[in-house]
Amino acid sequence: MINVPPSENAPTDARLNLRYIWLISAVAALGGLLFGWDWVVIGGAKAFFEPYFGIVKDTLVDGKIVPLTDDRMSGWANSCALLGCLLGSLGTGVLSDKLGRKRLLIFAAFLFAVSSVFTGWANQFSHFVFWRILGGVAIGMASNLSPLYIAEIAPARMRGRLVTLNQLTIVFGVLAAQLLNLVVAQKVPDGASAAYIAQSWNGQLGWRWMFTIVAAPSLLFFVCAMLVPESPRWLVKNGQLDRARRVLARIGGNAYAATETEDIRRTIAVEEVAQVRLTDLLQPRLLKILLIGCGLAVLQQWSGINVLFNYADNIFKHAGYGVNTVLLFIVITGVVNTAFTFIALGTVDRWGRRSLMLFGCAGIAVAHTLTGLAYAMHLQGFAVLAFVLAAIGCYAMSLAPITWVVISEIFPNRIRGTAISVAVSALWIACFILTYTFPMLEKTIGTGNTFWLYAAICVAGFIFIYLKLPETKNKSLEQIEKDLVD
Repeated sequence: MINVPPSENAPTDARLNLRYIWLISAVAALGGLLFGWDWVVIGGAKAFFEPYFGIVKDTLVDGKIVPLTDDRMSGWANSCALLGCLLGSLGTGVLSDKLGRKRLLIFAAFLFAVSSVFTGWANQFSHFVFWRILGGVAIGMASNLSPLYIAEIAPARMRGRLVTLNQLTIVFGVLAAQLLNLVVAQKVPDGASAAYIAQSWNGQLGWRWMFTIVAAPSLLFFVCAMLVPESPRWLVKNGQLDRARRVLARIGGNAYAATETEDIRRTIAVEEVAQVRLTDLLQPRLLKILLIGCGLAVLQQWSGINVLFNYADNIFKHAGYGVNTVLLFIVITGVVNTAFTFIALGTVDRWGRRSLMLFGCAGIAVAHTLTGLAYAMHLQGFAVLAFVLAAIGCYAMSLAPITWVVISEIFPNRIRGTAISVAVSALWIACFILTYTFPMLEKTIGTGNTFWLYAAICVAGFIFIYLKLPETKNKSLEQIEKDLVD
């Protein structure tokens, strides 16, 4: 372990161009906004597009008409975008190292706009799936690029807050989607048949507008992404030292630019400046870091929180609520998610990454245990809502934002793009497994036991973090590299 004292040229907050730093970070974080929006919009639209496409059909049972869901089709409709997320994540690692971060941010914005419109106006289920997968590609790209770009332009003492800003925009996107779903949807009678919903305004047009509205912020992101500079660390990695110095000088002044450029250059061997091979990640010193990143990525998903967003209608309906109340409760989960993300924004650079992650695992495990107990005891109503909100609150101030912070900062400069791609790909694979299996787990072992399974995973995650995750707050990316690799 090598401890390097702060440089004399490291700028104080007074010498940093804070306005510029926050501005370009906010532009990059628009990718997070669209990530959250496009990811969660399906949760509110699900109750309406499933009857439209025949995923939910009316069936006569004991003389009563009840809706019957094709679990496999429902799981595929809700998880197909994850295939695109994986493809986007895998491709972004190599392409961002070749083409730069900025160009791919612009392309991701374009994909968000196009896929949202065509998803909304698909008339066949196969077309709906195709455009959802393409939208997933945009999500996968943004989930890589936004935290990566922010980490590479952020001064060390602000990096946690700035990368957490990306998570804040994700939850703003989640909340925006939930609010607009509530506004767009017209009330339907509780217990309405699938045929009634399919023929209603919600079933014919409402769900379409829920997806299409995503195009508006996508176009804003497209325009703004053209105006930000390229990542200075990518520029150094590709031999463009003068351009890197100009970007860094705009951030912290000439002395800061000279020091940072030299620190970055020293961590990248000359013969490897423009070359990254996947086999590099298998070197023993790098593999241990990659396993930490992938482990945290999988834990973030298998903690089970995303099922609370994607299958909120299932969870709350089983707790005794009608479809209109469910839409309101979905908004409440978004408000809690947003509020607790602000806590992470204010504490990540003071309390540190490790302590927040440990707290999150413990809190989510307790909340899931109580949720499972509520279902086991056939409790309905407020108890389930309270435990769900507790789990979301713990997640929002820990695993949700801090995982992205850690993944964006623990990998060495020369392999960061590719390594983040692998870690985020692991995240999306884990998310696909989580999302696809929830309806089947719910049917086979029950909702309560499913939440107990997620609680056990969180306990395992607590142990993993305690044993393996180092603290990285207030360290430059180059210092973290020295500490972890040497």
